[in-house]
Amino acid sequence: MIDERPDWDTYFLGIAQAVAVRGDCCRCRVGAVVVGPDRRIRSTGYNGSPPGGPSCSRGECPRCASEVPSGTSYEDCLETHAEANALLYADWPACQGATIYITRAPCRDCAKLIRSAGIRVVVYESDEGVGRDVI
Repeated sequence: MIDERPDWDTYFLGIAQAVAVRGDCCRCRVGAVVVGPDRRIRSTGYNGSPPGGPSCSRGECPRCASEVPSGTSYEDCLETHAEANALLYADWPACQGATIYITRAPCRDCAKLIRSAGIRVVVYESDEGVGRDVI
């Protein structure tokens, strides 16, 4: 019998893609999954507006309403990034030595949060395939 199961990176990136569907951003939906060293999911997060706050999907985000280029003017964005949301819902011990799977490379600010949370590996989708950074 041939083992047709996906490898771990493919499996968890697929889950991150499913989580991204809940994203609230009109420009790009992003998903993140924090996975412990035992390969158990610790938390998930998607980019979204604060609970009860203005919503990007309702046209209330100044960045999405503008024509600024991708990757710029994040200070005008209402959204909390997927990585930050995943870390907000994971407890500290769960992040120690964990891996985070993201549907795109983390921004500089999220990379700092990931490092500070104790996560040791970042796996993300990119135009070149799957990226992997060991922190």
